[in-house]
Amino acid sequence: MALSPTSSMKEEFEMARKPTPEPEVLAADAAATGAGAEADAHESEAKTRFNAALEEAKAGAAALKGEATAKAREYREKAKSQSEGLNQDAKVKAGELANEGKTKVSEGISALGKLVDDNAASIDEKLGPKYGDYARSASRNLHETAAKLDAKSFDELGDDTTEFVRKSPATALGIAAIGGFLLARLLGGRR
Repeated sequence: MALSPTSSMKEEFEMARKPTPEPEVLAADAAATGAGAEADAHESEAKTRFNAALEEAKAGAAALKGEATAKAREYREKAKSQSEGLNQDAKVKAGELANEGKTKVSEGISALGKLVDDNAASIDEKLGPKYGDYARSASRNLHETAAKLDAKSFDELGDDTTEFVRKSPATALGIAAIGGFLLARLLGGRR
C-alpha cells in the first residue's frame, strides 16, 4: 500500500515539528529501558522465589497432615486398648458381684431352710406330725437348693434358667409375676 504524497508530507511535517531529543534524554530513555529489563528480572526472580516458598509450604502442610494422621491413629489405638482393658475390668467386676450375689442368695436360702427345720418341732405340736414332715421336707429341699446354687457357676445358672423358661414358660411367667409383686410390696412398704 503506497502512501499518498500528502500523507507522507504530513508525517514528515509532524516529525519536523517534534524537537529532537537531547543526548541526556536519550541516555535516560536507555537507562529506563535497562531499568525496565532489570525490573522484569527482579519480578521474575520474585515469582520464582514465591513459587518455591509456596511449594515448600505445601510440602510442609503435607508433612504436618501426615504427622497429625499418625498421631490421631496412635491416640485412637491407645484409647481402644484402654477401653478394652476397662471393658475387661468391668466384666471381671460384674462376674465378681454376680458371684457375691449368688453366694448371698444361697446363704439366705440355707438360713430359711434352717429356720423352717428349727420350727418343724413346733409345727408338729401345733398342727400335727403330717405338717411337721412337710416342713422338714421343705427344709431339706431348701438346703439342697442352696447347695446346688453354691456348686454351679453363674453361667450354668443362666443356662438352667433359660432351659427352665423354655420347658415351662407359664410357670416362669407366674414365678416372675409373684416375684415382682413381692418385690413391689417390699419396696412399696418403705414409703
